[in-house]
Amino acid sequence: MNPDLIYLFVGEIVIILALYRFLLRDWVIDKWEEKIEEEGWLVVKLDPVINEIEDRMHEKLQAFQDSIFGSVGAMTKKAKDLDPMNNIRKAVKGGDWGSAMVEYMANKANLGHLIGSESQKEGANSSEINSKPLIPKKLFK
Repeated sequence: MNPDLIYLFVGEIVIILALYRFLLRDWVIDKWEEKIEEEGWLVVKLDPVINEIEDRMHEKLQAFQDSIFGSVGAMTKKAKDLDPMNNIRKAVKGGDWGSAMVEYMANKANLGHLIGSESQKEGANSSEINSKPLIPKKLFK
């Protein structure tokens, strides 16, 4: 390469750096200080970005709220089904005091899960009962 071109290139870089250091730097600093003294200039510049973020967050929070309330509703329904007092209430309402007492005693003894629910009892009563005795199958042949 030609040494004259290298000197020319280095000279141009030195001139640009000197211009920036002594002339442009002060001008840039003055402009930034003016902008900083202005009230809310950054908010004005970033207003579209802020609005976009706000819209997205509102949509995501709405979706989250809908999912939470939906799952809470489903959990509440399941919790009502798992309430051990439901069978007692149904028995008392139907006037079946014997079943109510059995349910109450089973719940007090933590045996409520062993007693079938009302829907299982109704299913067994409505279906035809097979007259054949249950014979266990052999485990190994």
